[in-house]
Amino acid sequence: MELPRAQYSQEFREQSVKFFKESGLTLVEAAKRLSLPKGTLKNWVYADKRGDLALVGKHRPEIELELSRVKRELAEVKVERDFIKKCATYFAKLI
Repeated sequence: MELPRAQYSQEFREQSVKFFKESGLTLVEAAKRLSLPKGTLKNWVYADKRGDLALVGKHRPEIELELSRVKRELAEVKVERDFIKKCATYFAKLI
């Protein structure tokens, strides 16, 4: 079972990166104090260095929309597959 992903505000991301830069703490120590996974803070710091921190988290809705579309399409294909199986079984009995 997958845990739901935490969602952080843009302001929190910016403040967390600023705290890390100004604190002099290691990445692991800063992440612990902020109650963040170290990988999350690391990603934010690298995004900030590239100037992309404002873009972090912006693409999720697009991905979620695509995922729901694919799930819906998969459900339809499964229904069609099951129908074809039933038809094949029915016609196999006639032969």
